Amino acid sequence: MRIALSCGNGGKESLELINGVFMPYLQEFLSAEGEDAGIFEGGACALSTDSFVIDPLIFPGGDIGKLSVCGSANDVCVRGARPEFLSMGFILEEGLEIALLKQILDSVRTQLEIGALKLLSLDTKVVPKGCVDKLFINTTALGRIIYPHISARHLKAGQSIIVSDCIGTHGALLFSLRHEIQLHTSLQSDCKQLFSVLEGVLKSPYQLYAIRDATRGGLAALLNEWALASRVGIEIEEAQIPILEGVMGVCEILGLEPYALANEGVCVLSVASKDALGVCDLLRQGGANPAIIGEVIQARTPCVYLRNAWGSRRYLEMPEGELLPRIC
Repeated sequence: MRIALSCGNGGKESLELINGVFMPYLQEFLSAEGEDAGIFEGGACALSTDSFVIDPLIFPGGDIGKLSVCGSANDVCVRGARPEFLSMGFILEEGLEIALLKQILDSVRTQLEIGALKLLSLDTKVVPKGCVDKLFINTTALGRIIYPHISARHLKAGQSIIVSDCIGTHGALLFSLRHEIQLHTSLQSDCKQLFSVLEGVLKSPYQLYAIRDATRGGLAALLNEWALASRVGIEIEEAQIPILEGVMGVCEILGLEPYALANEGVCVLSVASKDALGVCDLLRQGGANPAIIGEVIQARTPCVYLRNAWGSRRYLEMPEGELLPRIC
């Protein structure tokens, strides 16, 4: 057996790779327990590492530099922490244009300023031409917890599910760039740091149970992971899920579902139902456009249901296969 490209999809094959290959060797040493960031120092700090291999390096709304800072900072943020520190490793291909590298570093600088992040460590490696595609970046983010005990294992029936903004934008954009679709739209990646969006919520008295950014595998992968982690059902309302018209256009052309498309500036929250409207108000104050899209329900087996406008429902499955490699 060998690694397949679909092992990087953030869905079923990714879980099989992690659980079947990595966990037998590393599980006893891992403290993240399936979350995007691990908690340490008695619950005081969160740390996450990530690697970025996106193609193309520059895209409407961002580039690999912006993405690398936002991606790792967001993984720490959704564990209830304020991102504060970053380390970065750059793998450079022989022949990479210095002007392109400077443009990407300028984006990194801008994001460090936006997030008030300190760069603790920086590494560069250069490899022969053909050993890497221009530039890969690895980042590690560290932050202090301001809202403890957020976990995918804390979902219970009756909680409300909130999405912070329109879904699928980053993935739809990358599809349109790769397939050279001419769209009459100003579609841009949703790539951004989420702490300013979530800060008010994390400092509020509202009851938060789980938060995660919907990256690889999109909303579908995230909700299925939550359902499995907490052994619950989740039912969402199709009509309540915010999706841009440009995203729907790409999905219709290519026969895709927006629920499986990646996001890089959208998070999903599970909160006490009585607090859902208040949480949405705080998210709006943070610059988001949130929507309550469903609830956690009791179920014999973990599952996610998608209910349409006519009241019928179907399973929203964990994504399978590789929709589009190198989206982040």
